Amino acid sequence: MSIKKYVPGAVRLASILVASLSLAQASIAAEAWPAKPIKVIVPYTPGGSTDTVSRVVFEKVSQSLGQPIIIENKPGANSTLGVGVAARSAPDGYTFVSVLAAYSANMSLYSKLSYKPTDLVPVAQMAELPLFLFASKKLPVKNVAELVAYGKKNPDALTFGSSGVGSSAHLTGERLAMESKLRMTHVPYNGSAPILPALVSGEVSIAFDPLLVPMPHVKAGKINALAVASAKRWPGEPNIPTMEESGFPGFVMSSWTGLLAPAGTPQPIVDRMAKAIAAATNSPDVAKKLTDLGFVPVAGTSEEFRKLIERDTARYAEIVKAGKITLD
Repeated sequence: MSIKKYVPGAVRLASILVASLSLAQASIAAEAWPAKPIKVIVPYTPGGSTDTVSRVVFEKVSQSLGQPIIIENKPGANSTLGVGVAARSAPDGYTFVSVLAAYSANMSLYSKLSYKPTDLVPVAQMAELPLFLFASKKLPVKNVAELVAYGKKNPDALTFGSSGVGSSAHLTGERLAMESKLRMTHVPYNGSAPILPALVSGEVSIAFDPLLVPMPHVKAGKINALAVASAKRWPGEPNIPTMEESGFPGFVMSSWTGLLAPAGTPQPIVDRMAKAIAAATNSPDVAKKLTDLGFVPVAGTSEEFRKLIERDTARYAEIVKAGKITLD
């Protein structure tokens, strides 16, 4: 019998042994991890949503893992600069990157990125960030139905502000314009901070924004809150209806924050980090901090986060294509 007949079996055996060795090495690495400080890249400026959530969550995660976690801000190019740095980092469990829902939108907004989706793996979602629809007091509307009716009677009169082209607030406004068949002019700002004075002054008609900064101005009677673009009403503001309740079925466009790792990071390390994040967001002190800031704490798995990214990548792609939006 020829020796060649035994070669395929030998190759398969060798492959199995190599795979087993790789798994064993990954397991050993996970057991020893972390042996030094961990770096989490935040691809935005300090003080923003991603930065805030990351600092709150990873302060707790650091305590449970027994190692310092260093937040490194690398803003630029709608977060793609910092994400690209993470994608090219060693997959050893010591570099991660926190992202917003804009990570999914960027897949369609740019014709070419410095990284591919396969260069990174989902670790876990950390929080959901509901977007509220706020309106200027100079606009004679108090709910979404009145907003749509006003827009129909006054074509081209409506403007909507956002924290920048391609942001969740921008794409949510574009979706409202498409579904309501209203003509609205987009007014992008450099971040969220300038949106509030623009609403108060009437420089823009409406804007989708988290509740933390605008809500005190709603209570002071300076602007109106028309709806929230989440699946459920916000517990702290139960009188504000959802977009679905306001006549837009399926209109759920909340933003989110989550953690990614360079592709090739050992799965046991990814799983351990995901569990540490879940434990942190489930803890009463972290949950209260996030809720007080307008975030919904999330304790999920890497697989659940992967599905969320895929869903939003497809959803944003439709809006970007229909609105012919580009950042190139």
